[in-house]
Amino acid sequence: MNPKPAHVIACVTMVATLLATTARAADNKPAAKKPPVPVVQPEEVIHPPVRAGSPKTGVEPRIALKNDEAASRVSLCVDGVEALAYRYGKDLGFPRLYPIWSPSGKVMTVQEAPPYPHHQSFWFADTVQLEGQRKASFYGAIYSRVDKNDPKSPFKDQIIHAEFLPEKRIAPDQTETGMKLIWQIDQKQPVLDQEQRIRIVALGDGEYFLDIRYRVTASYGDVHFVSDAVHYAWPYVRMHPQFSVNQGGQITNSEGGINQKGTCNFEAHWVDYSNTIGGVAEGLAIFSHGQNEYPHKWLTRDYGTFGPRRPDAQSGKPFTLAKGQSMERRVGVLVHKGNVKTGRVAERYAAYLAGKL
Repeated sequence: MNPKPAHVIACVTMVATLLATTARAADNKPAAKKPPVPVVQPEEVIHPPVRAGSPKTGVEPRIALKNDEAASRVSLCVDGVEALAYRYGKDLGFPRLYPIWSPSGKVMTVQEAPPYPHHQSFWFADTVQLEGQRKASFYGAIYSRVDKNDPKSPFKDQIIHAEFLPEKRIAPDQTETGMKLIWQIDQKQPVLDQEQRIRIVALGDGEYFLDIRYRVTASYGDVHFVSDAVHYAWPYVRMHPQFSVNQGGQITNSEGGINQKGTCNFEAHWVDYSNTIGGVAEGLAIFSHGQNEYPHKWLTRDYGTFGPRRPDAQSGKPFTLAKGQSMERRVGVLVHKGNVKTGRVAERYAAYLAGKL
């Protein structure tokens, strides 16, 4: 067999080199980006609910609690209209307050807001581990379904409503209710007992105030708290997008900080979230009562979440609640007309501390 001429060999070599270079380039070429998956907004975000009816004068009693057991929903009515609702069904990862209505009847909070479906309006949870058991994130309880492909599958980890406490009428404009809850894993193993009491105060003209006391007790053994320093608040609130900074709202804290940049992870005694919608200014403020340990910082986000953290020694650092011990948190929730100034948020916080609210 005759050897190939030199120019043929050179040509073949050149082609082979070109093909190899092209192949390497193809290997190093970034993969084509997939088109983004569209985020389907819940109906309550696309079309914000509006409460029917307006507060009235002369309604007796000024505060009424209506429990719809079939719907696992308690409507807390102030001056003849619903101010907020407590939802406690077993189809939920944990009980929550939703909706919370503004004085003029706008929905102030949202639940299951993509891309954070675990944001559930107004709730109280944590990531904990009972001694001898696995760690469980009750913040993310909705992700713990036994069958992750079945949206009706039961939750492995869940905070369960156990019973209501007796209702107390404190004054014509004040009523207290309460609940006992159980934090459990694997559908049967209790981890913590929780008791919460809510005092509702009618302020008139659609405004109202909540004085909420939370107490968790390690009734079943030592409980280790292992939540990170970023993704928790006690309690946690997710404002409706229409009230967010991203939609023109404003976050203000007791120290004069403004919006996420000036309030997130800063020490404060209260934080207010307000906006003007349709020419009407309204807001929701959270007060940290003086009996809480100080100082403590706050979580805030311009897109709508906020709430108080624990003191630094228990914020993003593991700590243990020994068997039989309890831990408490007390907060006030002011739903007001006007902005942080015209709504007299600082003045009302002072009244709260003085026992006059």
